[in-house]
Amino acid sequence: MTNTDRGVPGSSPHADIGRRDEQPDETRFEPAIHYWGTPVVLVSTQNPDGTANLAPMSSGWWLGWSCMLGFDATSRTVENLRRTGECVLNLPDATLAPQVDRLARTTGSDPMPAHKAAMGYESVADKFGRAGFTPVRSETVAPPRAAECPVQLEAAVTAIGDFGVRDHRLLIPAVAVEVTIRRVHAHPDIRSTRFHNRIDPGRWDPLLMSFLEYKGTRRVDQTSGLRQVDEEFYAGRSPRRITQRATR
Repeated sequence: MTNTDRGVPGSSPHADIGRRDEQPDETRFEPAIHYWGTPVVLVSTQNPDGTANLAPMSSGWWLGWSCMLGFDATSRTVENLRRTGECVLNLPDATLAPQVDRLARTTGSDPMPAHKAAMGYESVADKFGRAGFTPVRSETVAPPRAAECPVQLEAAVTAIGDFGVRDHRLLIPAVAVEVTIRRVHAHPDIRSTRFHNRIDPGRWDPLLMSFLEYKGTRRVDQTSGLRQVDEEFYAGRSPRRITQRATR
């Protein structure tokens, strides 16, 4: 029996992990952004004048019938959510990437926040019209749904709180918004033909955002208009480009 088999202290094959940390680790990496590949969501809310705002985002996740959303705290969407407590989460499929991208670098805020002006954003009042989406009446909330999106989730705000306040790399104020889904609309062509309450994953190709590029589960559609803003802008530093690769 070996020392490792007997569990002798210091004999573990992992005992040198601490010593390895003293050497350069090629896996260490500080990405400018953390867009690892999440669904694009078009959030529709109601403006103070009764018109609709439509904002693309990709910082959202679901658990049960609840969803957590991350936003720039200065956005018109957050302002509307605080005031009305309602929204619709419209989920586009990959074929809608060109329409979604018409909303890249647009804002409903007027005046425009300084950081968005620096990124080349444009103030747009009619987001539905700009992107070519058709607003349709919701059943449980005031904001309209986007008819072309295969999934539309009517939702109510449960809580809003500050996000990332201890993250020195987060350069803009952010909020986390928790919502509860009230009503689900799903196009028949993505629903299961075997179960009345299921989506068929083989027929549903959600639009994803991965490092400023739109992707589907089956294909890449196009580069996002956000790509015109260097990723390093989000990290608050000058671009770090690889000038020479290390040789082994």
